[in-house]
Amino acid sequence: MSEQFKAFFVEQPEKKHFTRSIVTRSLDDLPEGDLVIRVAWSSLNYKDALSATGHPGVTRNFPHTPGIDAAGSVVSDASGRFQPGEQVLVTGFDLGMETDGGFGQLIRIPAEWAVPLPDGLSLRESMIIGTAGFTAALSVWKMTKNGVKPEDGNILVTGATGGVGSVTTAILAKAGYRVVGSTLKGSEKAFLEDLGASEIISADEVLVGADRPMMKERWAGVIDCVGGDTLAAAIKSTQYGGTVTCCGLVGSTELNLNVFPFILRGVSLLGIDSVQCPMEPRHKVWEKLASDWKVPQLEELATECSLDDLDERISRILNGQLRGRTIVNLGQ
Repeated sequence: MSEQFKAFFVEQPEKKHFTRSIVTRSLDDLPEGDLVIRVAWSSLNYKDALSATGHPGVTRNFPHTPGIDAAGSVVSDASGRFQPGEQVLVTGFDLGMETDGGFGQLIRIPAEWAVPLPDGLSLRESMIIGTAGFTAALSVWKMTKNGVKPEDGNILVTGATGGVGSVTTAILAKAGYRVVGSTLKGSEKAFLEDLGASEIISADEVLVGADRPMMKERWAGVIDCVGGDTLAAAIKSTQYGGTVTCCGLVGSTELNLNVFPFILRGVSLLGIDSVQCPMEPRHKVWEKLASDWKVPQLEELATECSLDDLDERISRILNGQLRGRTIVNLGQ
């Protein structure tokens, strides 16, 4: 008899309303793949909440188990890349989208999706980081490779209390940058200061003067987690030769912008994709997260929940009511 396990399951009975529950599944229910992992920890991301509510831009085929992050121990690997008992993490690729994801106690995936757990990180810590933290670190990594140094000036982090923004703030502060965090949540000033932000401004302040073709130069670099008008204003107010990274769309998928910042100030706009990121930079960034960029506030960023708590947390993240990172204990 195939091994059984618990999973958070999203169904659409009779193609009507989506339902969510904890069910018992079998290993035989999982898709084909080389690598079977016993999941110890996962994390809740905005994309997971979209999948769990039937958003067709994330998941089209139901029933389904979301969870774009997973960390645990290898059960078996037909490819020979990993040994039983080896600790690994998985973020990105198709996990939790159309492939049953980390909200189940077992997953089966292609072996090339997995990264060996770096020395210096526990499985739990790797999921506090998760896709959000990896995206944050990838953003910082690309910005620094593009030449932005701490002495160049302030770095703006938009959506600073969110999963990506909060880890970005902590990484930048540890790396010696002066961070200005923008947020809609004025009550979270102490939280951002604890992460290392030197200044906290309202999200509205980023937009002051945004109706003009160009704005006053304010930022040596920007890590934008919001998109839309916030991203456009950030680009317009980036100083000569500065770099802006883009990884968010909660504000809007549209970018209403002229070319002046690019041809008059030489501003660089770098897109950040953590899903299909090749393995070479993926390994490099995870090694940084386990060493130079391992922030001391990891536990302060984390709120833990169980599979049974997930439904309520999904509603909260969709309503913008969560801060930092929510990690999921798979209870094994």
